[in-house]
Amino acid sequence: MTLKVYTSLLLLFLVNSVWTRTVRQVYDELDPEHWSHYTFECPRECFCPPSFPNALYCDNKGLKEIPAIPARIWYLYLQNNLIETVSEKPFVNATHLRWINLNKNKITNSGIESGVLSKLKRLLYLFLEDNELEEVPAPLPVGLEQLRLARNKISRIPDGVFSNLENLTMLDLHQNSLLDSALQSDTFQGLNNLMQLNIAKNSLKKMPLSIPANTLQLFLDNNSIEVIPENYFSAIPKVTFLRLNYNKLSDEGIPSNGFNVSSILDLQLSHNQLTKIPPINAHLEHLHLDHNRIKSVNGTQICPVSIAVAEDYSFYSNLPRLRYLRLDGNEIQPPIPLDIMICFRLLQAVVI
Repeated sequence: MTLKVYTSLLLLFLVNSVWTRTVRQVYDELDPEHWSHYTFECPRECFCPPSFPNALYCDNKGLKEIPAIPARIWYLYLQNNLIETVSEKPFVNATHLRWINLNKNKITNSGIESGVLSKLKRLLYLFLEDNELEEVPAPLPVGLEQLRLARNKISRIPDGVFSNLENLTMLDLHQNSLLDSALQSDTFQGLNNLMQLNIAKNSLKKMPLSIPANTLQLFLDNNSIEVIPENYFSAIPKVTFLRLNYNKLSDEGIPSNGFNVSSILDLQLSHNQLTKIPPINAHLEHLHLDHNRIKSVNGTQICPVSIAVAEDYSFYSNLPRLRYLRLDGNEIQPPIPLDIMICFRLLQAVVI
């Protein structure tokens, strides 16, 4: 089980390590549609690097519209412009696009021509951060692997917009205007391979409904969430990284075993209203509880195994895995209680 989790995390890390100007070479030299079969035309507003002939750099050019995209292009960079519309005409020949970066423009939903995105059949990565979108654009290309829509004005998610996106591994909706009513029980239906879901910095008061079962990373920071429903995480049994910093969680809002979940390795509950440490699982490795209202720490009470077992070195394989514990910004006074060190023998850092 542990090997499978770490294998999945490694895959997610590799997916997320692809940044705007560091792109992977995915074309096959034997592919009959290889870029060398096309002419090397280049829009005068853009830059076409000879060393990377299937990329087109049109970023930071003050463009108000998208130029005609040559047929050989796979990677298209249009960020930091003044583009307001996305129409079909510039993409007529661009049938091989894998990557489009339209971050930091002035694109609205009405400015996106109906069906233009879904016609980009080979598109894998779509970046529309820092625009003027008020809802998730639809329809979307069915082959998408990453959809980044952070820092827009999105308050609505159309019905069924994600239903055919089985390949999507990352969905970033952070810093928008989503209310609880925008996330229905079927909103994320169809996202069977989603690994990271970011809904931080919205206006949620409740935990979102029906998170895809394969989600590994769930980011809900900077909302107004007060309660964790009973058995909430049983529906997402693979969740490994959970961030709930800057919410309104109190002791009463967390069930007795709310975070006692074997899959969670990194739990972040900073800047909430907790007065005690909630029960945790022995598999947890990183726990962030800084800037709450915790006054004292009792190692015997929070230890996920009995102190007697923790003291017995013959039970090393059953020892709690906690390596990092952050408690600063509370009302706790040093020194660290001895029973904390006895229980969590693998601790490498305690911030108090």
